[in-house]
Amino acid sequence: MNFPFYIARRYLCSKKSHHAINVISAISVCGVALATMALVCTMSVFNGFQDLVASFFTAIDPPLKVTPAKGKTMPSDDPRLAALREYPGIQVYSETLEDHALVICGEHQAMVTVKGVDDRFAEMADLQHLLYGDGTFTLHADVLEFGVLGIQLAARLGLGAYFDTPLQVYAPQKGERVNTANPAASFTQSELYSPGVVFAVKQAKYDDSYILTSLRFARSLFGQQGRVSAVELKLKDGTDLRQAKQDIRRLLGEDFVVQDRYEQQEDVFRIMEVEKLIAYLFLTFILLVACFNIIGSISMLIIDKKDDVRTLRNLGAQDRQIIRIFLFEGRLISGFGALAGIILGLILCYLQQAYGLITLGDSAGSFVIDAYPVSVRPWDVVLIFITVLLVGYGALWYPVRYLSRRLLD
Repeated sequence: MNFPFYIARRYLCSKKSHHAINVISAISVCGVALATMALVCTMSVFNGFQDLVASFFTAIDPPLKVTPAKGKTMPSDDPRLAALREYPGIQVYSETLEDHALVICGEHQAMVTVKGVDDRFAEMADLQHLLYGDGTFTLHADVLEFGVLGIQLAARLGLGAYFDTPLQVYAPQKGERVNTANPAASFTQSELYSPGVVFAVKQAKYDDSYILTSLRFARSLFGQQGRVSAVELKLKDGTDLRQAKQDIRRLLGEDFVVQDRYEQQEDVFRIMEVEKLIAYLFLTFILLVACFNIIGSISMLIIDKKDDVRTLRNLGAQDRQIIRIFLFEGRLISGFGALAGIILGLILCYLQQAYGLITLGDSAGSFVIDAYPVSVRPWDVVLIFITVLLVGYGALWYPVRYLSRRLLD
């Protein structure tokens, strides 16, 4: 066994001549453990919110989405898209066209995103638990065109799940300048009727501004006949998503962009990752402060063990080995604190998952969830353990070497 480590381990477990040293050592372990526990719980809560947001997007965002690398639309009869239809891993191939428009209903009006989808969209998106109302998800019937509104958008327009008066939808005509004498002539105007349902994804991006309608209506409104803004793909069960994305990218070339669900919502998840990083840095700083308590404990231990150090020197121990004894002592304290903190953090995360100990508010049902979500990721736990060891080593290295030389001379 390593000689300095063996002595350090004996010092950690043995009684000291001054009881205060044991107390300070215990406080040091507790400080590191609490900071480590806070890291585990905080990062797990951020992971929980990320998973929660991802579950909302999963309901309406396709597993893979193909968009043009340049411009807003692409021809639906592009030979490369035709070849994509034959890819063996695709279960649903759905064309969509979306753009901005103005909606007027009585005295209410709003800028919205009209998303035209084909008849296979219902197979693509998991809509059954998103719809509210007595009607059914219908996009068109004979000459009538239907629009399914986001629930918050319907509220802004003063509408319910069903409305009698059709929505007036306006979009600027492609390539036309606004006629100041008759501005209405520069816009394409159409009507959307209610199928008796609205949708709620529980994300403002969709619920507050989206209208789902038929691809035929969107092409007519925006003057984009034969074109689409995106192709949405659902893969067959058992198909590897990463491999399929790589295959499709090679098949389509550089003129197309292929994105998975996380890449489609990259801005949202990037913000959450930045928030998680900032929380990690702040708690690491608190951990660094907690590690300074160990310096006081080691300093008192050095003074307490002067006679032992003299004996070790007489037995042939070098000063470098003696310094390593106290460095190992500090690392053991930080290591035990890290293990205790991780165990406590994992226990608290389990209790939060199972029983929802910490709630988001006093009123049940006021939020999407009642308690803080938690998701423990093994790599986060490994990162936290390594961080505690590195911070503890960095905080102790120079002070312990300096104090050892000053106090042992």
